Order: sequence, then C-alpha cells, then structure tokens
Amino acid sequence: MNPLPFIVASYAIAIIVPATLAIAALTRMRRAERRLRAIDPRAARRARAGRHK
Repeated sequence: MNPLPFIVASYAIAIIVPATLAIAALTRMRRAERRLRAIDPRAARRARAGRHK
C-alpha cells in the first residue's frame, strides 16, 4: 500500500484548517469593527487615522 494519499491528505488538512480559521477570524474582526463604529463614532475616526499612517 502506497502512503502517498495519506501524506497528501495530511498536507491538505494542514493548509485548509488554518486557512479556514484565518478567514473566520477576519470576518469576525470586520463584523466587530463595524459594530463598534455603529456604537462609537470616535472608533471610526481612530481607524481612519491609523490606516493613513
């Protein structure tokens, strides 16, 4: 039996799982920033000022 499929599967899992977690974290962070801007307009000004540095 050739171990190649198991090796390929392990590499695929090692790439897919962290990528999925990173995408989920980015979407949660953007959603939280949007909610914060809705609650506190000062946060929007700080965010804009931080991007232009």
